[in-house]
Formats: sequence, structure tokens, C-alpha cells
Amino acid sequence: MTTVEPLSRPAEATGLDRRQVHAVAACYFVASFAALGLPPYLTEILPTLGDHSGHWAGLLYVVPTVFTALGAPLWGRLADRFGQKRLLLRAQLGLAVSFLLAGAADSLPAFTVALVLQGFLGGTFSATNGYLAAALDGSRLSKALTLMQGSARAALVAAPILVGALSPWIDPHRQYLVMAVLPLTAAALLNSLPEPVRPPLAPAGHDAGTSTPTVSAVPADRPGSLRLLYTFEFAFVFATIISFPYLITLVQQRLPGAGGTVAGLLFALPHLVYLVGAGRVHAAVEARPRSGLALGFALVAVGLVGHAPAHSLLTFALTRAVLGLGMTFGLVCLAVLAAEAARGRAPGRMFGTRETVSKCGAVAAGLAAALANGSGGPAAPVVTGTVAALAAALLALLTRRSPR
Repeated sequence: MTTVEPLSRPAEATGLDRRQVHAVAACYFVASFAALGLPPYLTEILPTLGDHSGHWAGLLYVVPTVFTALGAPLWGRLADRFGQKRLLLRAQLGLAVSFLLAGAADSLPAFTVALVLQGFLGGTFSATNGYLAAALDGSRLSKALTLMQGSARAALVAAPILVGALSPWIDPHRQYLVMAVLPLTAAALLNSLPEPVRPPLAPAGHDAGTSTPTVSAVPADRPGSLRLLYTFEFAFVFATIISFPYLITLVQQRLPGAGGTVAGLLFALPHLVYLVGAGRVHAAVEARPRSGLALGFALVAVGLVGHAPAHSLLTFALTRAVLGLGMTFGLVCLAVLAAEAARGRAPGRMFGTRETVSKCGAVAAGLAAALANGSGGPAAPVVTGTVAALAAALLALLTRRSPR
């Protein structure tokens, strides 16, 4: 006789409490330190490996991103098959191994291989999101995804500062060896968390009337809406990332007296805005994410175009703050839309594909920024980003009434 699995499970087996969600966010934060903090120092690392002019810094900067994009769908499918927690642990351990190899590398080819492995074996963001989506649903999931983005922003702000502070005592190249401890610590903590169990399937249209997450047997979104989510993801990453590579150069051109600290603070300002405002924005846009996304793209466009005439510290700060507000609306609304799309879908595959789309947007932004900078100077990339943001804002407006 075939044993039938019970349709109901206790609530604690199908979800994560707030303490556990914050533990997951902390694990992602500490594991992101080396991945986000050390690449800005490639121009200092490469001369010790034989590239005395740092000629390969630009290419090596995007190597992990490219291989994360290639590996994410595979790891997502394996997570759906073998368990989200197991593949999340694999991602953390993969980062640790790649950091050890990068720190021990004594030649440019060996260092390059380590960066390839960092991208392919890592993918902690999509693995973390898949883990959360396997245990949470609806508003709880969108809040958790918003928190993960907060962890990423905090690491992006804090990691380069910490690396710079350690540089007088530990060479940035060898800091990879030290940073390998962080994903190992994250893996040890994650190992104590439960394996998420997909909530029981419910008939389409069924309302359980409880706070326990319930997954609909039929995806809440149409397939076209999922493709639209990926389109928005690509456009958002492209429009925001394109201003990053040459911002420091632009600030130094416009504000000759400003030091590296001022330029770094202007670079970090949009991420600080997200950390301050993400919770309030989530409460405001949860019921209308498409409208919020259109507003986010519009604010990103205003923030980007404001870089062109900015010639004072005040105007730069205001421009970066507006860009940060647009980033906040965009990232939060994308989290809400992703939580809707995840209902009834295999989370590993969906978030793996989303990670690939996001990384492709980042690579495309880097290439477009390099081309625009070569032809029009450091202010040209923000013009390209403005056009992309306005087009995406229009698309979000036209589709905001699409049925969920």
C-alpha cells in the first residue's frame, strides 16, 4: 500500500521565524564581504601577480559575475531536487574554497581560475533567496527578500572600508585568505537552521484563512508576467549599475578638491538611502508594486540625469540621494513582484534564472559604460542609463493594471 503524505504540517515545519530570517540575512552579509570588498582593490592586487599596470583589472572585475550567471540556473535546479539548505551550504563552502585559492594564488592565471570558481561555485544570493522562498510566502517572503537586499547594500558600503582599513597590515591579495573564514562561519550557522519544507499545495482560489504560508497549486502569475519580472530586473540592474564604474572619475573631474573619502561617500549614498527607507517603502508599495516600480524607474532616471549638470558637492549629494530613493522603490517592488511570482513555482529554478538575468544586466551595464565613456567621457554612461530607466518606467506604467 502506498503511503500518502499528510496534507497538513505544523506551522514551524513550513516557515522560518523572524530570528531565523535575520540569521540568514546575517550569513549573507558576512559571506559577501570579500566578494564585494576586494574587487575595488584589483588594481593593487594584480601588480603582485605580474600585471604591473593592472591592465586586466576591468576584465577580472566581471569574471565572477559572468560565471555566477552561467552557474545559477544549474544550482537552482539542483536545489529544487536535493534541498535548498544543502545547496545554500554548498554556495557558502564554494565561496570559502575560491577565496582560499585566490589568496594563495601566485600567478595571474591561478588568480583568474580562483575568480572563475568564485562565480561558479558561489551564487549565495540566489541560493539564499531560494531557501527563503521554500519556507515563506506572500508578504513574509517579500519582506525577507527586501531584508536580503539590505544585507547586500550594507556589505557594499562596509566591505571596501574594512578592506582599506586592513590594507596597511594585510595586503589586499592575502586578505582573501582571511575573508575565507566568513563564508565558513556562515555555513556553520546555516547548518543549525531547519531545512525548509514547501507549504502544502492548496486548490486554486482556496483561502486557508490562516497565517500559515500556503502555496497555490497554480502559479499566481501568468508565464508572461514572470518574463516581465525578468525584463524589469535586467533593466533595473542595467540602469543603476551603469553609473558605478566611472563615478569616482566624474566626481574627481567636477570636484577637484574632493578627496577619496568624499568620493566614496557619494558612491555609497544611494545604498545608505536604501538601508534607511526600505521598510517604509515596502509598507507603501506592497499593494501596488507595478506603480511603485514605475516611480522607482522614474526616480532613477531623474537621479542619473542629475549627474550631468552636477558641479558642486551639494548637487552631487542631492542627485545621489534621488538615485538612492529610486533604487529603494525599484528593489523593494521587485522583491514584492518576485514573491508573487514564486507562489506555486520551484524556487530554486526561478531565483536561479533571476540571478542570471540580474548578472547579465550588470555585465551589459559594464560594457555599455565602457563604450559610452570612451566616446563621451565619464558623464556619458548616465545618459544611457537614463534612457533605459525611462523606457522601463513607461513599460511598468503600461503593465501596472495587469491581473495578478
